[in-house]
Amino acid sequence: MINKIDDKVTLSNGVEMPWFGLGVFQVEDGQIVVDSVKAAIRNGYRSIDTAAIYENEEGVGQGIKEAIAETGIKREELFITSKVWNADLGYESTLSAFEDSLKRLGLDYLDLYLIHWPVEGKFVESWKALETLYKTGKVKAIGMSNFQIHHLKEVIKNAEIMPMINQVELHPLLNQEELRKFLKENSIQVEAWAPLMQGQLFENETLLTIAKKHNKSIAQVVLRWHLQNGVVIIPKSIKEHRIQENGDLFNFELSEEDMKQINSLNQNHRVGPDPDNFDF
Repeated sequence: MINKIDDKVTLSNGVEMPWFGLGVFQVEDGQIVVDSVKAAIRNGYRSIDTAAIYENEEGVGQGIKEAIAETGIKREELFITSKVWNADLGYESTLSAFEDSLKRLGLDYLDLYLIHWPVEGKFVESWKALETLYKTGKVKAIGMSNFQIHHLKEVIKNAEIMPMINQVELHPLLNQEELRKFLKENSIQVEAWAPLMQGQLFENETLLTIAKKHNKSIAQVVLRWHLQNGVVIIPKSIKEHRIQENGDLFNFELSEEDMKQINSLNQNHRVGPDPDNFDF
């Protein structure tokens, strides 16, 4: 049972990762992302997820620096994730991209580094680079984002170190049941991006009924559904009241019937690109 905002899941390598964090996809660099990161940390969040392609790593780093100064929390209490972009895949280019991200963030190490998308012919070499970074201690855990089962099998076949995380689009209309089963069987933790389907769930009648029953918002119900399914989540917001609301998930529990009803909403419907058919 996940009882508080800073509860952690133990990854396959023994590293502890918060179940709950802040995602900053499409958050503008500069003061907006600085303030978002500070608001999240001020309200108990301990995990921040960014990526090179988001072009806001500098602001995230500044937000972390200011939050540490203002709250007195230690860097070691935070869990910071970034990702290598498609154009930088390959062994040497991934190593170089990692150092660039670290510099922009102003950090000495990352807690998690991910391959952002499974670009065919390149991601195995990038995985070898992530293994090197892991062995040197520059990153505490390594994994991927948007990898399907067949991509994961190719990595695993060539891997010296097993992936610890797969971050994928996951929400009630795309519940990724088969992929989650495969990840569990291989001790790879699943993490959801777009856990709220980028706001497209807020008119759903089933979710509205469940939310009214618990006197919670639809967002809170969906985020609670993720947690009770054993999914790490990183909802995005730039507004402090929404950051607070998204984190208010630990004073209620969805029933088995609630969970079944939400599970039944699956339509295999994506809001993001299909990892088997993307062009960027």
